[in-house]
Amino acid sequence: MPIDAAKALAAEPRTGEIAWTTKDVQLYHLGIGAGIPATDPDELRYTLESRLHVLPSFATVAGSGAPGVISGLSMPGVEVELAKVLHGGQTLEIHRPIPAEGTATATHRLAAVYDKGKAAILVLRTEVADADGPLWTNDAQIFVRGEGGWGGDRGPSTRLEPPAGEPDETVERFVREDQALLYRLSGDWNPLHADPEFARRAGFDKPILHGLCTYGITLKAVVDTLLGGDVSRVRSYTTRFAGVVYPGETLRIRMWREEGRVRVAVSAVRGVPPREGGRAWGRGDAPVLADTVVEHS
Repeated sequence: MPIDAAKALAAEPRTGEIAWTTKDVQLYHLGIGAGIPATDPDELRYTLESRLHVLPSFATVAGSGAPGVISGLSMPGVEVELAKVLHGGQTLEIHRPIPAEGTATATHRLAAVYDKGKAAILVLRTEVADADGPLWTNDAQIFVRGEGGWGGDRGPSTRLEPPAGEPDETVERFVREDQALLYRLSGDWNPLHADPEFARRAGFDKPILHGLCTYGITLKAVVDTLLGGDVSRVRSYTTRFAGVVYPGETLRIRMWREEGRVRVAVSAVRGVPPREGGRAWGRGDAPVLADTVVEHS
């Protein structure tokens, strides 16, 4: 069996030093669509080093670049083909605001291996701390097609009841044709997001956007729309990747306010930016992020 759950869970954690600079933060923000309009004061806090605030989802790439997928496949007891792998979900807990530059210690381990029958799910936990204490905890759920069926624990259900009523806010964000190419410079080099031939082998018509790019675009929309642009208010952020996004599509981000949190649903709705007009193409209102919650102060 390519996944040996007992061996994977018994493996020693991997610990290493990570570091990031303001340039890394700025590149990440640009990769999720910040900086439009370029001179907007609300955007400059994401792009100008003298005003830089760090969106908490930067934690998913800080220092080592998207450890949830690539590093998870190199853990003991895990031998699978990259083309069978998708990012199934992400949970991020922020212990205190992320500095614009810093060094820290990151500890990676497989926290769980679940048997979903036709697939396996690996939960890779990354805990990051600096000299002042814990900074964040990341759980990446890695979905591996065709690797289940050994009779293991199916794991907890992550499905939530849909939010009640109409959303409090709805915004749309256009995904540029080169968005995945820019985002991958933050460290996720999976060819699924750039190489058409590899994407076809993985079952897609063309390269798809990184799930974590959609994740970042969505958190920025929530912070800017409902949290007054204050990145320090985010306490945790969790989502399930329910579908793919193709560069050139538009994301519709629906938000519902609840006590201490925001419920979110994201879909791909069309393939031309609203400002350009013309005939829209796309997949209707295809879900791409589900069971999404941003907890805040």
